[in-house]
Amino acid sequence: MSPQHFKKLINSAESCVDDALLGLVRASGGLSLLKGHRVVLRSDLENLKGKVALLSGGGSGHEPAHAGYIGAGMLSAAVAGGVFASPPPGSILAAILSLHNAGASGVLLIVKNYTGDRLNFGLAAEQARNQGVAVDMVIVAEDCAFDQPSKAGRRGLCGTVFIHKLAGALAEEGCSLDQIVSKVTEILKRIGTLGVSLSPCSVPGCLPSFDLPPGDMEVGLGIHGEPGIKRSKVASADEVVKTMIDHMTNPSSQSHLPLKSGDCVVVCVNNLGALSCLEMAVVTRSAIICLESRGVVVARVMSGLFMTSLEMAGVSLTLMRADKETLRLIDAKTTAPAWPNLSNVCLSGRSYITEPQTTIKRPVMHKTLEKICSTLLEKQEELNSLDRASGDGDCGNTHAQAARAIQEWLQGHVVPGCPGKLLSVVAGLVQEKMGGSSGALYSLFLTAAAGHVTEGRSNAAAWATAMNAGTEAMKKYGGAAPGDRTMVRFLFFYIMFLLLRSPQKAASGAEATRDLKARAGRASYISPNLVSLPDPGAVAVATILKTILEVLEGRK
Repeated sequence: MSPQHFKKLINSAESCVDDALLGLVRASGGLSLLKGHRVVLRSDLENLKGKVALLSGGGSGHEPAHAGYIGAGMLSAAVAGGVFASPPPGSILAAILSLHNAGASGVLLIVKNYTGDRLNFGLAAEQARNQGVAVDMVIVAEDCAFDQPSKAGRRGLCGTVFIHKLAGALAEEGCSLDQIVSKVTEILKRIGTLGVSLSPCSVPGCLPSFDLPPGDMEVGLGIHGEPGIKRSKVASADEVVKTMIDHMTNPSSQSHLPLKSGDCVVVCVNNLGALSCLEMAVVTRSAIICLESRGVVVARVMSGLFMTSLEMAGVSLTLMRADKETLRLIDAKTTAPAWPNLSNVCLSGRSYITEPQTTIKRPVMHKTLEKICSTLLEKQEELNSLDRASGDGDCGNTHAQAARAIQEWLQGHVVPGCPGKLLSVVAGLVQEKMGGSSGALYSLFLTAAAGHVTEGRSNAAAWATAMNAGTEAMKKYGGAAPGDRTMVRFLFFYIMFLLLRSPQKAASGAEATRDLKARAGRASYISPNLVSLPDPGAVAVATILKTILEVLEGRK
């Protein structure tokens, strides 16, 4: 045997089970070991008085099952056998008697459907009855692998954990032994499990349980390393999960789980031992999406290590059809360490995407953009009229094009929390949709300004710096000077200065451009005597800045 087959972090194959049980108990204040037996008990056995006690167990190597499910609201005790070996009836009987002597009104044995477990737990139950103990047994057999199960029946797999929880909640509420058996027996009909594996596992000191060539996966395997029902090539997580759920719910199979649109389910995505957390999350996503695509309501999801097969790199899916009462029992509190802290919110139908809220300014910026666009559209004809005196009469149209482009963008996008990013977005829209020299000037201004206002730096000083950078870029590339009749630094900087003091002066700031000489732009080619109206670009800029201030002051 090659050394790699001994790569397990244990002291010896012979002592590993006892060492593991001792480690579990020493690490928990709520557990104790029954002397002379591989039995883990609740430390507070006195709290079982008058209630039904729950005992489960089986071969080791399936951790955290079963001792991890001991606690108020779940198991009272668990008995362990060797790795993948049924526990001896003597230890099972010792556990039953310990629970009985603690004052339990009855003892329920929860047993997976394997011949060794049935025989040994059954023998211990008969011996306990002979000593006057009220004891009963529930056999979990929810495996969906075989289309035609053998005489031995379906195997017990991770669905056993659901029974631990449901029976435990009922026992905690004071239900009788007969009531618990009746209820969980009915629920067992609504549970199904199927597993797949990408690798075998090996019992300490032994060779791997089966050979699995690279690129192959085993479908329908048990939890003791036994091979599955078929072998296929590894596919994507979505495809593997779909294959699993198709097989589990196929009506032509005698062991299928009936599942139809509208049914509500609790899902357990169980790591068989060696899948990474990342893979588990991917498979969990696939399972939820696959079920919801069939119209199934996913009420609760458990994802993690619940019933393993040593280091097997695989996953099992357990589905349980659930009604309100079942969900109530699933949601009941338990102190068992291996049971997850599940949300009691139905997962299907809830909103699970949160839009980024990096700054409180986003709603204000969104509102400001909307108001600027609507105002420019209202002024479309006024700007065209002003432009006809010194240009081709389309100033209003070009601003309207930009406004509509921004409105359309707002309908399908979230306004960035960073002001600079927003300015960059608007610069791109203006460049693409507005066109002409106005589009280029606005885009220049916005692009140059964008780098000066970031998410963490957007105070008044930063905005002043951004304004200055924008107007300098327009001056540099547009060839205009502060005193020219154009959209230049004078207009942006001076009108903003006025707006900060009196919005009513914005119009007069733009109005003042009627007396300025045009030295750049189309108006420079027209006789000054023919230009008697304010520059339309200046009016547009004044309108934009005035709208910004009015929105910020809450007047729009």
